[in-house]
Amino acid sequence: MLVLILLSACVGVVQSYKSGQVSGVCDSMTPRHSTHTAQTSTSPFTVTADKNIFTDGEEITVTLSAPSTVVFEGFMLQARKVGSSTPIGTFTVMPTGSQGLPCNGVANRAVSHTSDNGKTSIQTKWKAPTSELGNIEFRATFAQKFETFWVGVKSSVITYNGTGTATVAPTVPTVNSECGKSKVCFSQPSNCDPLTNTDCYFMSVRTATNQSQMEIEIIGKADGYVATGFSDDQNMGNDDIYICGKDISGVLQVQHAFSTGKVAPNILQLGNVSDIKKALTNGVINCSFTTRNSISTGSRAASSSEYFLMIASGSSNQGKITLHTNKYVSASKANLLNPELIISEQLPAILKAHGALMLISWMTTGSLGMIIARYLKAVAKGKGCCGKDFWFLAHVTLMSISVTATAIAFILVFSHAQDWSGGAHPVLGCLVMILSLIQPIVAAFRCEPQHERRFIFNWAHSFIALAVKGLAVAAIFTGLSLIESSEEDDWMLKVMGGFVAWEALMFILQDLNMRSKKQDSEICSFDGISPEIVLLILFLLGNLAFLIALLVGIGRAG
Repeated sequence: MLVLILLSACVGVVQSYKSGQVSGVCDSMTPRHSTHTAQTSTSPFTVTADKNIFTDGEEITVTLSAPSTVVFEGFMLQARKVGSSTPIGTFTVMPTGSQGLPCNGVANRAVSHTSDNGKTSIQTKWKAPTSELGNIEFRATFAQKFETFWVGVKSSVITYNGTGTATVAPTVPTVNSECGKSKVCFSQPSNCDPLTNTDCYFMSVRTATNQSQMEIEIIGKADGYVATGFSDDQNMGNDDIYICGKDISGVLQVQHAFSTGKVAPNILQLGNVSDIKKALTNGVINCSFTTRNSISTGSRAASSSEYFLMIASGSSNQGKITLHTNKYVSASKANLLNPELIISEQLPAILKAHGALMLISWMTTGSLGMIIARYLKAVAKGKGCCGKDFWFLAHVTLMSISVTATAIAFILVFSHAQDWSGGAHPVLGCLVMILSLIQPIVAAFRCEPQHERRFIFNWAHSFIALAVKGLAVAAIFTGLSLIESSEEDDWMLKVMGGFVAWEALMFILQDLNMRSKKQDSEICSFDGISPEIVLLILFLLGNLAFLIALLVGIGRAG
């Protein structure tokens, strides 16, 4: 008889587990599974909420998730104030396979299972009370099997933002010194520190040795969102993405997405993401979280640890992200399991070619062509080839080289980038390209030198040349600023500034010489060599020195 009684008691315990009627353990949340104890390892199951800030009486959707490889048979879910052991609020929606449980005499204080069927996801809604509130967290007990269970698995903290008690979301701690040691980092500008540079776009990944989870950080200045992605190549499409952006109410949320190309990415279920921290400070968006989702790039899923890293930012509209205004891609793949292979911003060869062609076009050939046309017409006048003076032939040749090189550089960069990221630089480049093409067209339809309306062409030709030169210099400055690694490391910008001053000095000296000649004098004499030629040679030598320095800088960029 005693044996039968004991067996009956055991059956009761097992049935209690299967049916989920476990109100008796509301406080401890620990299943009474005979002699089995809770697991101490990290739970494979997660608890996530759809909000990180809430107010009195507000509803929050809570999701219990399992990774793709396992399921849970039983669960118990509660909401508690941080640091408290008493459940609060009530659950209002019970999905299939779940039920509300009374705790401390209040109905639906908790949710549990109704059977031991395997589950991969449970989603329910919790309603906040209207008094005695503070920051909360959701806690769950997961039973993978009768003898294997985890107690008190926590969600991220949800901040209470009620009347007069507003709190600020925690900031994300970023330790840049860990880059290359315990985590892989990627930033723009290269190696910038987001703690000291508000213009720094930064992401980092700390991966478990078995790739079971990743700790990700995203930081950047943006109106709406900052996103990071993992890709098999350097182009948008088939990329695994995490977005940290403002929802319709302006609150930061983390989203999981998949990019299919040059359209808005497909938003996925957040999945196994936990420990979410978010902050918005002076326009800088700052998120960190832990994900147990596998990386999928379309062509493969979690088959490698090597990916190109991406950072993008832009604005949002009604909680939906718009086309990015900034995009940065690592030049080579990062090995997520080997932080020592730290990624620095390497400038792709195609962009180096673009920069070199633009420098040659508007520092050397374009400048020489303009000087020759303005100041050297009188040198060897009447001498030339095919009825054209040497100055004219030199001018046309040099300017043709400039326009051709500009067109090639333009095609190269837009075939590579395929977007308008880069701030003012691509806009200035387009204006340079358009005016460069207009200039020879205007020249082709010029009237004869003796024509009464020739002055119209002269003024138009000079004005367009001056506009192209100014825009080209501005484009070079903005392009070099994208290459420079930090505010302290801006020597190329200083070299370019030195060149502009040098070129201005040479133009001033040529102009003074031209004015003196009109008064039948010269600013200096060089034993039969015209001052124009001497100044031209001097300009060319200085020009080449500045050009070579910048070409070397571009070649070593990154």
